[in-house]
Amino acid sequence: MKATMMLSTAGALTVAGLAQATPFNGFTINSIGDMGYGETYHMYVNLESGARIDAVFGNSVGALSIGTADGMSFYQNALGGPTSTSINSAFFPLAPSLEWDTYVTIGAIDQAGNPFGENKLLDIGIDWSAFEGGGDLETDNGSWFVTPADPQGAEQAGLVFIGQFTVIGGTGDGIADLTGQVSLQGKDADGNTWQELGVTWVPAPGALALLGVAGLAGRRRRR
Repeated sequence: MKATMMLSTAGALTVAGLAQATPFNGFTINSIGDMGYGETYHMYVNLESGARIDAVFGNSVGALSIGTADGMSFYQNALGGPTSTSINSAFFPLAPSLEWDTYVTIGAIDQAGNPFGENKLLDIGIDWSAFEGGGDLETDNGSWFVTPADPQGAEQAGLVFIGQFTVIGGTGDGIADLTGQVSLQGKDADGNTWQELGVTWVPAPGALALLGVAGLAGRRRRR
């Protein structure tokens, strides 16, 4: 199952984000299924052709929060870690459960950098302890990021992978099971830096009509 949700933010940031004409086109959440450890979702940022993501972050203007719906939690494997740099796919045959660990990333699915040649992901300022315990990931002063020279930040078919989330007690609907918001920074096709602050895949109360209009416009823009 694939669910695509267009730009939604808290209050006026929705309108401001749309007005900036950045290459950001919303989120796609793919449901991978339940492999015995919870419902696994892949989250992507939708971008216009030629754009890229260099950082997923939270700050005082747009905090970062990724969590689960009430009564659910993240599956965290003891052999994994909070980012894709801890996911050693060579261990999957020996420890199959590691493949379904919850982690964040930019582009790369494992520490080898697949589908890119290497994984240059870095992070700063994030306390991962609650997330690694199955709880929410939150920061208002931290980021995971790559440099603008790292190929893994570039969109592929209009998408940049930013995280795998396996939800214990999940329903199979990623938009319902995953809550929160992120802030994003990258480059557009012309090399100009862009930002989106406090963007979310979850419709806020009273924003459904706006999301419907944004969704129609976004489908026309996407290639």
